[in-house]
Amino acid sequence: MTSYPPIADHGLVGDLQTAALIAADGTVDWWCAPRFDSPSVFASLLDSDRGGHCRLAVDAEATVRQLYLPDTAVLVTRYMAPDGVGEVVDFMEPDPSSTPSPRHRLVRAARVVRGSLPFELICRPRFDYGRSAHSLDRLDDTAVVFRGPDMDLHLQATAPISLRPDGTDVTARFTLRPGQVAAIVLTSESGDARSGRLGGPAPDEETITGAFDDCRSFWLNWLRSCRYRGRWHEMVARSAITLKLLTYAPTGAPIAAATLGLPEQIGGERNWDYRYTWIRDASLSVRALIDLGFVDEAQAYRRWLRERVDAGGNASGEPLQIMYRVDGEPHLTEEVLDHLEGYCLSAPVRAGNAAADQIQLDIYGEAAYALAQVEDIGGIRGWRAFSGLLDWLADHWDRPDEGIWETRGGRQNFTFSRLMTWVAFDRGVRLATAHSRPADLSRWTGVRDTVFRQILDNGWSAERHAFVQHYDTDVLDASLLLMPRVGFIAPTDPDWLTTLDAMDEELVSDSLVYRYDPGASPDGLRGSEGTFNLCTFLYVQALAKAGRIHQARYAFEKMLTYANHVGLFAEEIGPSGEQLGNFPQAFTHLALIDAAMALDEELDRAEGRPR
Repeated sequence: MTSYPPIADHGLVGDLQTAALIAADGTVDWWCAPRFDSPSVFASLLDSDRGGHCRLAVDAEATVRQLYLPDTAVLVTRYMAPDGVGEVVDFMEPDPSSTPSPRHRLVRAARVVRGSLPFELICRPRFDYGRSAHSLDRLDDTAVVFRGPDMDLHLQATAPISLRPDGTDVTARFTLRPGQVAAIVLTSESGDARSGRLGGPAPDEETITGAFDDCRSFWLNWLRSCRYRGRWHEMVARSAITLKLLTYAPTGAPIAAATLGLPEQIGGERNWDYRYTWIRDASLSVRALIDLGFVDEAQAYRRWLRERVDAGGNASGEPLQIMYRVDGEPHLTEEVLDHLEGYCLSAPVRAGNAAADQIQLDIYGEAAYALAQVEDIGGIRGWRAFSGLLDWLADHWDRPDEGIWETRGGRQNFTFSRLMTWVAFDRGVRLATAHSRPADLSRWTGVRDTVFRQILDNGWSAERHAFVQHYDTDVLDASLLLMPRVGFIAPTDPDWLTTLDAMDEELVSDSLVYRYDPGASPDGLRGSEGTFNLCTFLYVQALAKAGRIHQARYAFEKMLTYANHVGLFAEEIGPSGEQLGNFPQAFTHLALIDAAMALDEELDRAEGRPR
């Protein structure tokens, strides 16, 4: 167990097509290339022995601190030792182009600012999730190529490299004094880009400084578009950068998280692959991106979404499925990587995601919610595709499904799924009316109103005085915290306030919020889970809009204390305050942004400030 760092003990760097996790001890223990959803080259986070890693760190006892260069995705790991103070700076050069790149570079630069310190490099790549052997070619004293089955990894250094006795890994040791800089560059090459030559310019101080300056400038310039000027600027900016890092630039599709297999319970089986684009998560991000000022990102995703509406041919057999690969590919075959022991022995480790085949009817509402955020939903052709989707949904909405939480215990008539069905028709009616678009308005309006009445009749528990998870239970569900946000009910409606009170009693623990109670509502999986960070931030937003401003702010401030040392959140918080699940999770950071903006608005209103 001690060979695994805490999940939260990481920073994230990326180039907008792939990303790497770097632990606070200087180890790259997760990196997939050439895309987020490609097989890993470093995965010691899932198996400390077989997964592979690259460590560059001070080779001495030291106090370690990690931080981001402000308003950038440049990660700095500082080492404070008796003999000096040193740093390792990690970054990837952003590639915002619309063309997928077969070549990706991770730059790792070491320097000493005081005294004299020894550094050690160990590079042990393990291709294809550690399943495939590789060969190693030495190009010169400072450069090697690791050759895997589908990818080469070039390592170029400013110090001589030694081959380890097994002939498949490399190491280097060097000592730096004030003002001295040493660097390594890891370059992945796949497809036609594979060659026996060096992966790029030699990593001398001039080229490394130039790459660093370009990376820093990119992030500073990008963040200038942010319109947020509220009370939590630093956390909102970090969340925005994280969302950008988790977005695949060639298509505009955001992934749910950078990792796979990180457990919701240590030793448990709730270990999923989150490196895909969920219609739900991404669609709910559109409003926040527009409000922040990142219109280009919102538009890029909306284009990707319209293409999915047009494409059809999904693995689920429905017009839309719940998730896709970043290029829109619908087939996400799930496999168990049984050669990996899992993070802290949390097996099975799954790659791919069988939930792609599930029926989750709420996604049609989230898609409509995203497309309705601006007037143009794709011109005439875009409208025809969208209206065709609603015509189909009018015939197929009244069915049980697996629900937002992707339960594997059988389909139910989930209230949240019906809620988002109502959203789909509500937004469709609004758009058709506002822009005089051709539509079967009488039918859409009829279905919308039928769904509304059905939720009131079947999704409401008179005994609990609350909206419930599905029609055959009195169990509560935190997904319904979205009810006021999507306009189904006013945030101060008496029925909503009693629902909020019921959630306080059943789902909230010291301001942290569980998704639901799997003991009372079995989900087909063994074990338990922590509180869900997304739901906690939704709870803050609901409290703020309900007029419970002081409670909302206290809950928000407490939640921020669970962020890791560089402001990142995983999916869940465990019983001892530890972060659990895949990391960092985009949906959590999106919800943080929404909560901050909602809380700012209500606080300003209470204080009489103009907005």
